[in-house]
Amino acid sequence: MAIATEEFLKPVFIDAFDLDDAWFQCLSKILESGHVYTITRGSYEGQKRLEFDFAAVRVKKPSHQIIPIIPEGMSIPAPTDMDYIEGYLGYLLTGTKTATEDYTYGERLVDPKVKVKHNVDGKEMIKEMPLQVNQIEEVIKLYKEKGHGTNQAIMEIGMPSDIKLDDPPCLRLIDTRIRYGKLHFILYFRSWDLWGGFPSNLGGLQLVKKYMADEIGVEDGEIVAVSKGLHLYDHCWDVAKIRTAKPQNQSRV
Repeated sequence: MAIATEEFLKPVFIDAFDLDDAWFQCLSKILESGHVYTITRGSYEGQKRLEFDFAAVRVKKPSHQIIPIIPEGMSIPAPTDMDYIEGYLGYLLTGTKTATEDYTYGERLVDPKVKVKHNVDGKEMIKEMPLQVNQIEEVIKLYKEKGHGTNQAIMEIGMPSDIKLDDPPCLRLIDTRIRYGKLHFILYFRSWDLWGGFPSNLGGLQLVKKYMADEIGVEDGEIVAVSKGLHLYDHCWDVAKIRTAKPQNQSRV
């Protein structure tokens, strides 16, 4: 009688120089050791994706090369570019959102609101109540007025009510630290698209970090991002193999 082998989570740690290096290393590693499963709820429900059980990605010099490099001769599109990332910076620094959006990261950072149900003439209505806080400016103020020796300078994206949303925020926390004269970001993503989301998210957040470091009067530091849901959708497997020079017929996917 065969004895079942107990399985444990397989965390991975990526130690990268810049954002391009981090993206390339993650692509290569996930093709080698990612967990294959079918999505039962969420984006692309019913499709397969590769996912790390848990990933920690440390980027020492995120400002060095922000956008991914696609070598000449590779017939694949770049997942993002600087024009998009600079536009994404505006998205992160303002609370603007469309009528069809439940939230934006920028709204949660600089003009968060909670939705409250109430009755008007017997009809249930939803009212948005501003929380009157700009987290980015408050963190800058905290460091400038109270010094760098604190663990309280954290910015939150997620709210408890997000569990009811069809598409809750992927990015949940932006923690900060000033050490060795530099501002560092420590990020948590509950779920994270490696091909398109990873380079655009980190590129935009790097620009936010640089802005905050300049305002505080310190140097720009590292990014450490962690996620239990860093993944690669099946429609991106072939382009990921091309970018990492892995043979199409010599992979676990």
